[in-house]
Amino acid sequence: MDHTTLFTLSIAAIATLGVIVRPWSIPEYIWAVLGATALVVSGLLPWRNALAAAGKGTDVYLFLVGMMLLAEAARREGLFDWLAAHAVRAARGSARRLFTIVYAVGTLTTIFLSNDATAVVLTPAVHAAATAARVAPLPYLLICAFVANAASFVLPISNPANLVIFGTQMPPLLQWLALFTLPSLAAILITFVALRWTQRHALEQRVHDDVALQPLSLTGHCVGAAIAVTGIVLLAASAFDRPLGLPTFLCGVGITVVVLIIGRRSPLPLLRDVAWGVLPLVAGLFILVEAVEQTGALHALAEYLRDAAATAPRQTTFVSGIAVALLSNLMNNLPTGLLAATVGQSVDLPLHVTGGLLIGVDLGPNLSVTGSLATILWLIALRREGLSIAAWQFLRLGIVVMPPALLAALLVLTLSTL
Repeated sequence: MDHTTLFTLSIAAIATLGVIVRPWSIPEYIWAVLGATALVVSGLLPWRNALAAAGKGTDVYLFLVGMMLLAEAARREGLFDWLAAHAVRAARGSARRLFTIVYAVGTLTTIFLSNDATAVVLTPAVHAAATAARVAPLPYLLICAFVANAASFVLPISNPANLVIFGTQMPPLLQWLALFTLPSLAAILITFVALRWTQRHALEQRVHDDVALQPLSLTGHCVGAAIAVTGIVLLAASAFDRPLGLPTFLCGVGITVVVLIIGRRSPLPLLRDVAWGVLPLVAGLFILVEAVEQTGALHALAEYLRDAAATAPRQTTFVSGIAVALLSNLMNNLPTGLLAATVGQSVDLPLHVTGGLLIGVDLGPNLSVTGSLATILWLIALRREGLSIAAWQFLRLGIVVMPPALLAALLVLTLSTL
């Protein structure tokens, strides 16, 4: 390994570690941007290449902006409080029933609106429900993090990383369902059982269901309808193999404009509360991955994976899924997904091996609190509510929840496709 490759990999590793650990409580995006800047300033990555790499994330930026606008509009118009009141009443005093309701809603939100939407849109709604029920919010908020990854490969739109990993090799929807339905069911059910077991003592609390049902405003109804329409639009875009970013962006901007006009309000307070820092975070990670790719280190890995898949397809699917899952927790699943996409598409891997990589990228991050972009968005949403969770606290849960779900999903995939 020459000095250039070593320096490039070292800078990328340090920047990624900063994103994961957040030393001195410096925001994640600062570390990603500093790493990308260091690569360009040192001449290890030409600025044109860095700009082109950042441009590859355009669809992701548009998607995130659209979802964040939808979430902020919903929060301000009282939609979350309204939904929370209905959820608490439906629980009829049972914390276990409320837990199941939240998990079911989180699963559906992830499937039809993506895991990032679950982190951004559902988290404040669940916090509102726990507040209304006068129970500790964390057991229910954990659902938003864990189900966002567990249910993120039911459909192609359930996680934007799915579209990145398969790229132009995206299988038709029916083939996708045949490949991932059973592994998804295994992951969702095992995650529910494990998470429910870890929270069993907290769920002995009584849920106070004496919550007043306030009528939802006209603008609240508009935001609710917009979220439903967004789900339909994303399904249609996926069916026609179209990018998801622009439709999501247009839906988010459109409903924001409508709400502001009806309410005759300034857009500044709403825009000020959007977590814009996630955009430079994503851009920085795209640039870091581009630098690693240009070292040529991925080419040898791609050829090795292709040869292994030809001689031992079952073992390659299983082992590669586990390896990628662990790597996602070491360097976040967004750069890991980009690396997996580069490896998989450069040598045209078999469908089931790419499927194993995808499951590892999607489900593996349930081990650590910074394993996925969705979980980072969840952390940001928690901070806005004045809450936090320690990395060791999440890891202690992740060790119980993630491995059985991952192993079961990969096992079902290998048995059902080979």
